[in-house]
Amino acid sequence: MIDVMTKDKFCLTIERIVKKDKLTYMDAIVHWCEQNEMEIETAAKLLTPLIKEKMLVECQELNLVNIEPSAKLPI
Repeated sequence: MIDVMTKDKFCLTIERIVKKDKLTYMDAIVHWCEQNEMEIETAAKLLTPLIKEKMLVECQELNLVNIEPSAKLPI
């Protein structure tokens, strides 16, 4: 029987890896992809908005991305 990976199933798997192995979300996704011979681009399509938001927060904390606050008019 073929095991189809849904978004929910994939994200639950990534959450378990993050908690069990104490990895960042990015590292957990890369690790899972390497173990299961899946392209990272394919895995990106399986990410839910919640996981994407958690990854963004981690990246900001690690200074990997700089999200500017919304534009303000000059005073």
